[in-house]
Amino acid sequence: MSYGSGRGGFGGFRSSKPAPVEVGKEYDVSITEISRRGDGIAKIEGFIIFVPGTKAGQQAKVKITDVAPRFAKAELVESKQEE
Repeated sequence: MSYGSGRGGFGGFRSSKPAPVEVGKEYDVSITEISRRGDGIAKIEGFIIFVPGTKAGQQAKVKITDVAPRFAKAELVESKQEE
């Protein structure tokens, strides 16, 4: 008997849909909230990106430093001020 692709619910995000960001690339994001650790949180296509040194409501250009199955980490490249 074959079970096919029914290997459980872990790691489903990565196998069904690749992360919408790549290490080393820069993205313009909006920091929407702050994590429990104090890092800013942005989302691209629903994918969470943690950005230290940012605050909620901030517009920023970030560079992805690490991509995990369910989230990414980025560093602040440029803070964009609203005029």
